[in-house]
This record gives sequence, structure tokens and C-alpha cells, in this order.
Amino acid sequence: MRGSSELIKNPKGRPLKYKTVQELETAIQGYFDWCDNRTSSVYVKGLGDNIDISNPAPYTMSGLALALGVDRNTILSYGRNDLYSPHIKAARARVEQDVEQRLMEGKNQAGAIFNLKNNFGWVDKQEIDNKHEIVQPILSGLTKKQLEDVSTDDDN
Repeated sequence: MRGSSELIKNPKGRPLKYKTVQELETAIQGYFDWCDNRTSSVYVKGLGDNIDISNPAPYTMSGLALALGVDRNTILSYGRNDLYSPHIKAARARVEQDVEQRLMEGKNQAGAIFNLKNNFGWVDKQEIDNKHEIVQPILSGLTKKQLEDVSTDDDN
């Protein structure tokens, strides 16, 4: 097995942007650190000044791709490389968990659903059983009048 610092060659196409697993892992972690530590500057009227407040960014596949300097398809290609695959899978799982958590918290549900369907293969699934049987109740021990009442109720 190759070491994490060994240079990797792409057997097809252009050379890989990240020559080692360590370079890729560092870039991925840099993206997550940026998201987790993002702040926003907010003007406070009483102070007459701006203050920075914590405003973590959501994890996204397009954000990860942008931070890595590649497109989304390139991330998927890295995911097919045996050496890079575990790191890409871990990053994708982290993004998926964040999107799913935001969905459960009720923040932009339509956007979260779209993201999960398009980036992680989630589907809306409805199962219909076409092999069911209609079972008629067994009516025994009823009087003729009771049977007529039952059939009249079914007709309504």
C-alpha cells in the first residue's frame, strides 16, 4: 500500500491537483474549519461599532469543491481512486450529516431535500402493494334481518 506522502499519478486524463493524500486531507479539513469558524460582522447600535459573531456556514458539496479548487465531478473522480476514496467518502459523509441535521432542524427543508437527492442519492419512495386480497368477513350466526342490515350498510 502506498504511503500518504507518496506521489499519486492519474492513469487517465490530466494530472491530479492533489499529489498526496496528505495534501487532499489538509485541504478538506481547511474547508470544514472555515465553515465551523465563519463569523459575521454585526453593527451594534448601542456601541456604535461592529462586532463579530459566530455564524458557522453549512457544509455543501459545491462549497467543498470550491475550497479544493476543483468542480463537483472532480471530487467524485477522486472518490473512485482507491487511495483517495476513504478521505472523499469521509468528507461526503460529513457534508451529508450536516445537510440532514439542518433538514431535521427545519432550516430550508426544500433546499436540504434537493441537496440530499442530488448529491447523496436519496429518493422519495412510495411502495404500492398490488397483490392484496379483499377479504369478505364471515357472517355466521346472524339472522336474516341482520344480514340485510349489513348488506344495506355496504351499499351506502
